Amino acid sequence: MSGTDRGEAQLGPGGAWAMAVGGMIGGGIFSTLGVVISVAGKWAWVSFLVGGLVALASGHSYSALTRQIDRPGGSYAYLRELGWNRLARVVVWLLVVGYVFTVAVYAVTFGSYAAFALGAPGWAKTLAAIAAIMVLAGINLMGAAEATLLEKVAVWGKLAILLGLAGFGLAHWDTAQLVADPGKPVGLAGALVGMGVVFMAYEGFQLLSYDYDEMVHPSRTIAIAMPAAILVTMATYILVALGAAMLAGAPEIVRREEVALAIAGREALGQTGFLAVSLAAVFSAGSAINATVFATARLALGAARDGEMPALFARLDGSGVPWFGTLVISGAAIVLTVVGGLEVLVEGGSFVFLSIFALVNGIAWHRRAGRRWIAAVGLAGSLVGVVMLVLYLAGIV
Repeated sequence: MSGTDRGEAQLGPGGAWAMAVGGMIGGGIFSTLGVVISVAGKWAWVSFLVGGLVALASGHSYSALTRQIDRPGGSYAYLRELGWNRLARVVVWLLVVGYVFTVAVYAVTFGSYAAFALGAPGWAKTLAAIAAIMVLAGINLMGAAEATLLEKVAVWGKLAILLGLAGFGLAHWDTAQLVADPGKPVGLAGALVGMGVVFMAYEGFQLLSYDYDEMVHPSRTIAIAMPAAILVTMATYILVALGAAMLAGAPEIVRREEVALAIAGREALGQTGFLAVSLAAVFSAGSAINATVFATARLALGAARDGEMPALFARLDGSGVPWFGTLVISGAAIVLTVVGGLEVLVEGGSFVFLSIFALVNGIAWHRRAGRRWIAAVGLAGSLVGVVMLVLYLAGIV
């Protein structure tokens, strides 16, 4: 049943765009900039460019396939439509686990910036991360209207701060600042490795395929919001990757990877810049937690109704919110926040989502959804990212 047939549909193009941007930028540039610079060096911006193009092609496949089957569910729903139910069952569990890891990354980002801004001790970082998940789970339990209002406010605020920071940095152009380690020059191949390592920064757009029934005029909304969100995110990542390096220097960004942009903000505008960027990071990570929990709970809801996940995930409260899924996803993310490490979570998430995107592009090509050549580009790009990530983790590149 499409969103036009349901009285509770809440997401128009603006709200859907905000949910997608929030899902991408939240753990993207704040969590991964130091990681990608450590791998790709001065070519980090190319990593974000190539990753964005792969995401754009994949977004085309997601949008076309979702409109073709006219129901939510993303890669899981596409596989069900083909009758590949066993693979669909594996994929939906893999996605839920991947999103739990993703929420944990966003929470670590939230806690790191909040504690650093306040000059709080190390334990406060974990406490703030846990509190963020709990509060945003509560907002999700209130319903879609409240969740999307938060997205619109948070997304516009953080974009203004990030792009302002990027502009200030680009005005102080110095290519020497892009080099992380002068003794270890990095070639363009490093950009492909970097794309694979931090591709998780782009995964958030696919959340819209799970929110399809929450949309007003869903076919039109997803066709507009998904590519627009990816393009804005890609431009933001590239500009910030260059601008932040001009301000703080690549070595410092790598050394302080969890709070790198706050350091860049301080270099730009002193304490004012430091606080502004820290605030943007907190808003950004918060909106990403919100968007991811919102959509993942609805993915689990659909799978439970199909009998592919426990029936408890299909339980709704009086407002139609899947409360059990929301609580389980949030609780599992809290556990990972306490025991996980940022780089491991980022790399693991990137592997999961590159693999899923390769699958989705392959399905789009097979079903002739959208333009086949775009699906082929997305498939090839995703597979290259998987290979480069595996080679990097194996110590070969």
